[in-house]
Amino acid sequence: MTPPPSAADAYPRRWFALGILLLAGFMNLVDVSIVNVALPRMQAGMGATSAQIEWVAAAYVLAFALGLLPFGRLGDRIGRKPMFIAGVAGFTLFSLLCGVAPTMNTLIAARVLQGFAGAAMMPQVLALAQVMFPPKERALAFSLFGLSAGLASVAGPLTGGLLIEGDLFGLDWRPIFLVNIPIGLFTIAAAMAAVPATKPHPDMKNDWGGMAIAGLSVFLLVFPLIEGHTLGWPGWTFAMIAASLLGFVAFFLHERRQARRGASELLPVALLTNGSFLLGSTMTIVFFSGVSGFFLVLAVFLQSGFGFSPLESGLTTTPFPVGVLIASIASGRLGTRWPRRRIAVGALSLVVGMAVLRFVVSGTGDAVDHWDLVAPLALCGFGLGVGISPMFQTVLSTVPPRDAGSGSGALQSFQQIGSAVGIAITGQIFFSTLSGQFAAGSMPHPAFINSLEAALLYEMLAFLVVAGLVLVMKALPAPGKAAHGAPAGPRAAEPVTADI
Repeated sequence: MTPPPSAADAYPRRWFALGILLLAGFMNLVDVSIVNVALPRMQAGMGATSAQIEWVAAAYVLAFALGLLPFGRLGDRIGRKPMFIAGVAGFTLFSLLCGVAPTMNTLIAARVLQGFAGAAMMPQVLALAQVMFPPKERALAFSLFGLSAGLASVAGPLTGGLLIEGDLFGLDWRPIFLVNIPIGLFTIAAAMAAVPATKPHPDMKNDWGGMAIAGLSVFLLVFPLIEGHTLGWPGWTFAMIAASLLGFVAFFLHERRQARRGASELLPVALLTNGSFLLGSTMTIVFFSGVSGFFLVLAVFLQSGFGFSPLESGLTTTPFPVGVLIASIASGRLGTRWPRRRIAVGALSLVVGMAVLRFVVSGTGDAVDHWDLVAPLALCGFGLGVGISPMFQTVLSTVPPRDAGSGSGALQSFQQIGSAVGIAITGQIFFSTLSGQFAAGSMPHPAFINSLEAALLYEMLAFLVVAGLVLVMKALPAPGKAAHGAPAGPRAAEPVTADI
């Protein structure tokens, strides 16, 4: 591990370089939330199926999740700076491909490539920040990542709505991707001039077999969840889900074999056999499965169901990210105090917020008053902001210092996998209910209302499960101690938290 720089030896242009890294991270985070606002317009303009618009959202986060660990390791191997620049360049190029995609299938393929490029970029952002700053400045530097994530979650829906509403050059939704091109080009040029190089480690290897097994297993799970309702749930969709479970077992056996041989492991066996880490990772997957899919179906409900414009839809959802931002700032001041209570409060706030939102939606007639959604959305955002930081702190506290880097990277991957699974499950519930309502002769407004009510039941259940898992979680170790009684090492960077 590269020792942290002293104040005297710290990189002199570190704050300007941090601004470049934050800009790249901001571009990635905005891209996640900006797409949700555009999905109904994409569906209408390109004649897409419900499964295809789910894939536009899920393909990115799935590729991002699968690429985080191997690309993080590749950055160690060839150097963080060239890997960061390559990631930004790929993200910019594939944003162009998304913006000019002639068909939905081309757009979905471009989103996969864009997700892999984002996965190449983001691990280097956190790692470069870690080595640029002396310990006394590091807390302030990393707090700016949290602030940037909060701002991105607010800016994404609003920016998307403005760009689509403006219909720049008659391009409709396409500028939401094309806007990344000038930002990406500036970031590349600035990074080449100001971001410091790190020492490569060409002797490090990637676990290509583990990558293939993990990628295939996740695909076997997510694909039938997204496509099932469109295809009528043929038998092979259930066979794929069963095969995904066997794939995860095969992944564990492969990683154990790699460990016995002393070979590179995608995910250390020490983590795969750490019950507390697995419990926390399960909680992370469930937690984020209840967030990402929610914004997809809410955008469809508002725009396709009740005629909101993309800008009106983005403005309507603004209380949620504002609640996240406010709660994140307040939560940061609490440090590591009362982590399990804060997770429980966050999860239960989300349950109550979703329940109130479901009650409001159930009473909707032929028009949605956006003011009725302010309180439940703000409460949900507050719950998300309160729960994220202590959840990550608690999960990573169960990881021995020697595995801190792998644990942080794995947790980021599980966060994104949870998002992809949530998009699949929530979309499945919403669109299958909507199809059933229309098949039964329902009018459009009641059909969309009943569909969102059904989808919100999953969100409520997911956050109830998280609140229940908190009861069996271990508390954070006392200050100065790490997991399993080991001396505390350098604190790993927390995962990226904005996913809305």
